[in-house]
Amino acid sequence: MNPLFFLFTAACIVLSASTAAAAGTVSVEHPTGSGNMSTNSSEKRAEAVIPLKEIYYAGGCFWGVEEYFSRIPGVHDVTVGYANGNTENPTYREVCSGRTGHAETVHVLYDPTTISLRTLTRQFFMIINPLSYNKQGNDVGSQYRTGIYFTQDSDKNVLEEVAAEVQKKYSQPLAVELLPLTNYYPAEEYHQDYLRKNPGGYCHISFDSLKDVRTEQRNGSVDPGRYSRPPEAELQKILAPEVYHVTRNAGTERAFSGKYLHNKERGIYVDAVTGEPLFSSTDKYESGCGWPSFTRPIDAAVIVRREDTSFGMRRTEVRSRVGDSHLGHVFDDGPQDKGGLRYCINSLSLRFIPYADMEKEGYGEFKVLIGTD
Repeated sequence: MNPLFFLFTAACIVLSASTAAAAGTVSVEHPTGSGNMSTNSSEKRAEAVIPLKEIYYAGGCFWGVEEYFSRIPGVHDVTVGYANGNTENPTYREVCSGRTGHAETVHVLYDPTTISLRTLTRQFFMIINPLSYNKQGNDVGSQYRTGIYFTQDSDKNVLEEVAAEVQKKYSQPLAVELLPLTNYYPAEEYHQDYLRKNPGGYCHISFDSLKDVRTEQRNGSVDPGRYSRPPEAELQKILAPEVYHVTRNAGTERAFSGKYLHNKERGIYVDAVTGEPLFSSTDKYESGCGWPSFTRPIDAAVIVRREDTSFGMRRTEVRSRVGDSHLGHVFDDGPQDKGGLRYCINSLSLRFIPYADMEKEGYGEFKVLIGTD
C-alpha cells in the first residue's frame, strides 16, 4: 500500500475517533482494485459513485423501440434522437430527407446490476429484422437502418459476441452496424415518450418478447420472507464483537485480514446476521484490493445501495436487504466482461456455505448457480 494512502487513512481516524475506539483500528475499503495508489488519485476515484451505463440502438422508427426498452427491468431512462450523422442538431424533417446520414436511435440508460448489456442486446435483435437493409417494418430509408452504437470500448466484445450468436442463424450477413457513437442529438419533444402520449400511435414492433427478458436475478428472486433479523439486543449477544461492529456499526475489517479473501471453495456467501443468500463463489474473483470481491450478487434485490460520504470520500455503500447489515462498498472498476462492477465485501459480514453443505443448510435451490465439477 502506498504510504500516502496510510497518511490519508490516519487523518480519517482522527475525524472518526468514536468508530476507531469501538473497533480498535480503522480501515477503509480501497476505492480501486489495486492496493497501490497515491492519495490524490485515491480521492479522485472515491468521488465516483457507481453510474448507470449507456448504449444506443437504431431499430427503425424510434417510437416503438423507445417504448420497448422502457419496459425492461433495470432500464432507468430511454430517449429518442438522431445518431451518427454528418450534420449538427438536425430536425426530424431534415433526417427524413435521407441527406443527413443520421439514424433514428434510442439512448438507453441502464443499471448493470439488474440488466446486462448482453441481455439488452439480445432483446434488441428480437425486435428487428437483422437482414433488412435501410428498412424496418413499413419504414424505408437510411434513417431507418439498424445499428448498435457504443461509447465504451469495453462494450465492443460483448456486442460482437451477441451479433455472432445471431449471425449463426442466417446464411446472409447481418445488416446491423456495430460502431462507436460519433454523435447523438435528442429528437424534438413531441417524439419523446411518443407512444405513451399517443397509445394508438404507429408502432412497427411486437412487445411479445418482453416476457423472455431475464434480468441478473439469475435464479428468480430470493424470497425475503424466509429470513429475518433478530432484535438488536439479541444480536449483541449472539454476534462476535467484531462481526457486530462491522455489520451494525458500518465498521471495516483490516485489509488482507478477512478469512474469505482467498477462499476458492465452491459455495455461496450469506448474510452473517440473517442467512439471506448474497453472493456465489462463481462470481468471486481476486481483485487485489484486500477484501473479498464479487462481480454481482445472486439477486440484485438482496443488495441495498446507499451513498456514503464518510472519511471525506463519496462512495456507494452496500447493505443486505433483510438484515440491513453493512457489507462493504461497490465500485465501477470490476471486470468489464462481467458487468464492470466490484463488490468489495467484508468477510465479517458473511457466512460461507460450502457446496457440499448447501442442501442440508437449506440452500439447495441455489446449487444451480454454481454447477457441478
